[in-house]
Amino acid sequence: METYLIGIDVGTGSARAGVFDGSGQLLVSAKHEIEVYRDERRARVEQSSTQIWEAVCHAVRAAVRAADIDAARVVGLGVDATCSLVVQGAQGGVGDPAHPERDVMVWMDHRALEQAQRINAGGHAVLSYVGGVISPEMETPKLLWLKENLPAVYASAAHFFDLTDFLTWKATGSLQRSSCTVTCKWTYLAHEGRWDADYFHRIGLGDLAEQGFARIGREVVWPGTPLAGGLCAEAAQALQLRPGIAVAAGLIDAHAGGVGTVAARGGAEDAAACMAYVFGTSSCTMTSNTEAVLVPGVWGPYYNAMAPGMWLNEGGQSAAGAAIDHLLTLHPATPQVRALAAAEQMELPQWLARQALAQAGDPSDAVWLAGQINVVPEFLGNRSPLADPQARAVLLGLGMEHDTDSLVALYVAGLCSLGYGLRQIIEAQAACGVRIASISVSGGAGTHALTRQLLADATGVPVEITACPEPVLLGSAMLAAVAAGVHADLRRAMPAMSRVAGRNAPAGGPIRAVHEARYQAFIKSQQLAREVRESLAPLLAAHDAGQP
Repeated sequence: METYLIGIDVGTGSARAGVFDGSGQLLVSAKHEIEVYRDERRARVEQSSTQIWEAVCHAVRAAVRAADIDAARVVGLGVDATCSLVVQGAQGGVGDPAHPERDVMVWMDHRALEQAQRINAGGHAVLSYVGGVISPEMETPKLLWLKENLPAVYASAAHFFDLTDFLTWKATGSLQRSSCTVTCKWTYLAHEGRWDADYFHRIGLGDLAEQGFARIGREVVWPGTPLAGGLCAEAAQALQLRPGIAVAAGLIDAHAGGVGTVAARGGAEDAAACMAYVFGTSSCTMTSNTEAVLVPGVWGPYYNAMAPGMWLNEGGQSAAGAAIDHLLTLHPATPQVRALAAAEQMELPQWLARQALAQAGDPSDAVWLAGQINVVPEFLGNRSPLADPQARAVLLGLGMEHDTDSLVALYVAGLCSLGYGLRQIIEAQAACGVRIASISVSGGAGTHALTRQLLADATGVPVEITACPEPVLLGSAMLAAVAAGVHADLRRAMPAMSRVAGRNAPAGGPIRAVHEARYQAFIKSQQLAREVRESLAPLLAAHDAGQP
């Protein structure tokens, strides 16, 4: 009898569910939107965990209905989610007292910048496993902010979860945490199987250590491990699935995309030569190695956080798809062109990509449309390899044009700039001995032919796409397959359930030359922006302090 697996992916703005068979074939997927509450002035981004769980339930029920299968034949669930902090069971939310339901600090929330700077100043040894510099996007700076600014909320919280672990807890009642989440975002030392109590005492979170780490995870298990008890009765009713089916310890969303792609050439050993590039609202780069390699400004190395038995180096851009969206809002033609795209039931970036291809003829030739426009798209800082959350975007070469063609040019320049940021990460890793032969791209923003070719040309590395249209969901389905016993382990599930469907080789000749020139302009602009910021910083600080 055919059995089925469900992969669940919770991104920043929606929850998605996909129904798969044991070979990795996607039958159908469904999604349900999630609200995001932003306070840009205070760098706060919040969500409701109750609403997120309800969205997951809606998506799963809709996917099973659309697949037209017997729900009793679903044997396993796998979950991935953004690395957002869930403050469970607290008296109050994580911000506005009028909204206690907002109990999630979203991954992109940067309110803990000052706490991250203090932690980094301490120079604790565990920081060597986050590229030497902890980010305000990670969980210990956020916990410290919560303790210092909302002490009653912090003290009353029953548990602090990464969003993935919150969802598996809702599904099973198990407090087991995934080694992926706590290693990559909480400073758990997976290669030693322990938390470092000294780190928590030194940064001001010693109470968590004194409590035996009960509130952040006493028992840590590998991704794909079947969680104790399986799907609990309450969750089974909400999801309309059979109680007791296997629920796997999950992954961060980007890491699920990596699991779903990097072994697609047919062997788990291929993971070491293939960088996973998950291109969505933000972007993540994930490179697997047999040995631990420290790369300054690149997170990790994390043991067994993605490819089984390997060390992971994780980089990325804090804004990728979001950077393109914001960049386009700066152009005067955007409102009119957005309306044209909507009339054709297309998102603005997809409409612009079609226009760029129509004008250029060949995807590689689209780079010429950018002309003199150069972009450093660091609207939310530089995650890696500079680890500079205070960096900001740079735009060069803008004129007074306000037509559609100039908007297309700005769009193409933005895409190229994301490729140059990716190249910068690749080169930083290569300088430390971490080298790749290909990039496997996943995520909605990376699926277009124009995007893939520009990434290949901008980096000089071949870009591949896998057969499954939803590789992040597939990664979670692989976890479900392992937990349910459909595949013996993740090392076998990865190549068995994924395959390469297309490859974009980088162009040579004049195309290569223009990308090289643009890349050098990118590096110089980035450096100039930092120099300007540093020269102005003392003057701005004095002004803000009211000094003459």
